Amino acid sequence: MSLAYGPPLAAGERRWRPDGPLDVLLVLRPHRRGSGDPTWQRTPDGAIWRTCRTPDGPGTLRIGVRDGQVLASAWGPGARWLLETVPSLLGAGDDVSGFTPGHEAVRQAVRRHPGLRIGRSSRVLEALVPAVLEQKVVLAEARRAWRWLLIRYGEPAPGPAPEGMRVFPGPEVWRSIPPWDWHRAGAEAVRAETIMNAAWHAEKLEAAAGSAELDRLLRALPGIGVWTSAEVRQRSHGDPDAVSVGDYHLPSLVGWSLTGQRTDDAGMLRLLTPYRGHRHRVSRLLALTGRRPPARGPRMAPRDYRSF
Repeated sequence: MSLAYGPPLAAGERRWRPDGPLDVLLVLRPHRRGSGDPTWQRTPDGAIWRTCRTPDGPGTLRIGVRDGQVLASAWGPGARWLLETVPSLLGAGDDVSGFTPGHEAVRQAVRRHPGLRIGRSSRVLEALVPAVLEQKVVLAEARRAWRWLLIRYGEPAPGPAPEGMRVFPGPEVWRSIPPWDWHRAGAEAVRAETIMNAAWHAEKLEAAAGSAELDRLLRALPGIGVWTSAEVRQRSHGDPDAVSVGDYHLPSLVGWSLTGQRTDDAGMLRLLTPYRGHRHRVSRLLALTGRRPPARGPRMAPRDYRSF
């Protein structure tokens, strides 16, 4: 899908008009880590606020929509970079060629959510840290740790951002967090060490030429496997094929949506084979249908590493 790009209106502002459907909330939602995420807020006027540590420094981005146009404003040293990357963040580079929704469930999801696109943030470490925090734990644990670490170590958001917003810390900060603060955040040593080690390699990770190269670099690091790499590349590189193998819920969701039966990772990959190149896209679409297998057994109970 081609998109019409508009020049910045002035320092700190930009208009951009897509030439097709665009659901800004759906596109940006994967970058939000829970309702208390200090880097992401939606205000009552419908605008989405997002902070980012850009190559030029911290920045705050506000995105709204009016009369089919995206209206973006930005503040801080990273403002220009944020405005330049608004189209890619909102899926301007999302190539749907080769995607044919063959199953009725997929066709219905496409009809109901024509504005879904796979955007790219172009920031690897910002996608990696929360993904590592989410490894093998209840989501509430990971989001609590993410919020605690951002409030403790993040900078206040530049500009007129909503109260309490913070900017993701730089790699040097993540490398220097002491063990007792990881403990206070609720992240055990394994996840802490994985994040600190990745922070030492941040420059190389951010410079990865594409999703395949980033996958190779990520999976060469201790503590980062297929699931974590996919979760990062979906967000940083907008990879529509980076399916989250190893996810606790996704195989059952895909299996139930496409066959009415639960399945495992191998079964999920078989079902998604016709959609190679767009397997993550299909996973997202199926998740939006609301179809879920019946719950069985108790849910995993949250753990609190702060009490260990």
